[in-house]
Amino acid sequence: MKIAITAASGHLGGAFVKATVGLLSAEQVIGLARTPAKASHLGVEIRPGDYNDQNALEASLQSVDTLLLVSGMDDPDKRIVQHRNVIQAAKNSGVKKIVYTSVQGAEENTAFSPVIQSNRQTERDIINSGLDWVIGRNGIYIEPDIDYIESYKQAGGIDNCAGDGRCGYTTRPELAYAYAKMLTEDKHNTQTYNLHGEAITQYQLADYLNQAFGTHLVYRPMTVEAFRQDRVAELGEFIGTVIAGIYQGIREGKADNPSHFAAAAGREHEGWLDYFTNLTNQR
Repeated sequence: MKIAITAASGHLGGAFVKATVGLLSAEQVIGLARTPAKASHLGVEIRPGDYNDQNALEASLQSVDTLLLVSGMDDPDKRIVQHRNVIQAAKNSGVKKIVYTSVQGAEENTAFSPVIQSNRQTERDIINSGLDWVIGRNGIYIEPDIDYIESYKQAGGIDNCAGDGRCGYTTRPELAYAYAKMLTEDKHNTQTYNLHGEAITQYQLADYLNQAFGTHLVYRPMTVEAFRQDRVAELGEFIGTVIAGIYQGIREGKADNPSHFAAAAGREHEGWLDYFTNLTNQR
């Protein structure tokens, strides 16, 4: 079996490569990257993987049995076309199965909804491709909240528009393990999985961060518009508006879904008490 993983130079793609090598071997895993040199540290063969270059993708996918398509980062309309390039290249190159990293969230009426809609279109394109397929809908990564701890400390709390909404967070290593299993086990074919751990509120998140970092953070809910203005002021119109849309989706319950992580990974998702206790031990 030969497995190719796109976007291998990114944090998530690199984690996927390492987890898949852990189940197979380095010789059976190929990384694809728009700039191959940026993924050279992964210890596997790296081939060109620009989503805009279908011909190069076809060459890179020769001898590949299963492909992990990591969702692109471009504008939603462009991403649909780019993903179609990858799907067609896979078909033309003899790939038998595509696994896709999709996402959970509000499909309508938030600034993040166009991203969700583009992912759903790619899901349909893959299902209709004639290839075997598995789709993972990722929860929200918890690592950015950990990375943001100094800003939370400076602000004295967590301020966003999620309100009482629960969020199905996940971590990159947990996702990587689940996807490695989805790539290597045929029993997952034709399945769509929500991939996240226990859903928690922002109040619970503040409590866990306080436990791990010895802080005294509180959660302070904001309106959607006030949070949008705050994020736009710091991050610019596009990114700020999208982030506000993500948290609006949490507020509306769109990130609180049944989890299929155990079915995909063959084990339960790491619990948040264990995760944050480990962070404490690493300090």
